[in-house]
Amino acid sequence: MTETLLDHHDAVLLDLDGTVYRGGRLAPGADEAIAEVRRNGVQARYVTNNASKPAQAVADHLNALGLQATADEVSTSAQAGAALLAEQLPAGAKVLVVGSEALAAEVEQLGLTPVRENADEPVAVVQGHSPDTGWWNLAEACLSIRAGATWVACNADATLPTERGELPGNGSMVAALRAATGQEPQVAGKPERPLLDRAVSSARASRPLMVGDRLDTDISGAVRSGMSSLMVLTGVSTPADALFAPVELRPEHIADDLRGLHLPHAVTAVGDQPGWKVRVEDGVLELSAASDQAASDQAESARVRERALGALRALCAAWWPVGTGQVAVRPADSASADALRELGIA
Repeated sequence: MTETLLDHHDAVLLDLDGTVYRGGRLAPGADEAIAEVRRNGVQARYVTNNASKPAQAVADHLNALGLQATADEVSTSAQAGAALLAEQLPAGAKVLVVGSEALAAEVEQLGLTPVRENADEPVAVVQGHSPDTGWWNLAEACLSIRAGATWVACNADATLPTERGELPGNGSMVAALRAATGQEPQVAGKPERPLLDRAVSSARASRPLMVGDRLDTDISGAVRSGMSSLMVLTGVSTPADALFAPVELRPEHIADDLRGLHLPHAVTAVGDQPGWKVRVEDGVLELSAASDQAASDQAESARVRERALGALRALCAAWWPVGTGQVAVRPADSASADALRELGIA
């Protein structure tokens, strides 16, 4: 029996925005893929850099979308940010909160005192995403950080994927304070380890798999944590981003969406792929079809897409050991030209 990618892991850490859903819509195949994870007895953990909602609200949203989720299966960067401060501060210490009431509640739950103004003399600042954050909130935090307050950012994502497109994320607000103070925050969310470590611990996992759409947060976090990773193409990062990624952002597996969890392990893995050959010469990757590809198959969009993803995995396997960054890619035949166009690398 062919082993799937899921068969190699005892827990799946699922990014949310761009991976499980995009705004109010499930990503393609997410419901059936996650249901199959549960049927196989593998732990699922929903891991989000968004600090604007409590874990229960995240679980409620997932259930409303047709998924099964409980609050204890959700790990948020608000939880990780509050925990990071609680490790460093005495009980009752005042923390200026830049973010939602959910973030303030996490701070209070861990025995710290949330405040909103610099006049309250906070010893720390915690910053998480909230659509209501304004100049006044940043000004209060700026004063506190300049006065020496410990600064923790729940995450540093520059953008937030929505149905409308990429909108400013917490990282954009963090950048404003970085520019105004000249200081660097401690970061609790992906790609740093605190958030992922909490999720792995809650699942008691020894062979976790991180699944996400962003190389700079999800995949980088997996690399830093020493765990395997699956990049899905339902969100921010593109096939070209994967091919040109530096070492610290490279996934071990690539699939179109969460259904890749149930494909054969050898299919999703970055490596040599049946049907494709890649030659590296003089700074050029030459992709060629290793066998005839029937026209009837090419008419089926799903087969065309999966074949193109095979080409991407083969290209990455050829380029990553010898180089990094941009590289010219050249098709050797019409089949490889079609695959590159499908991937947006033509």
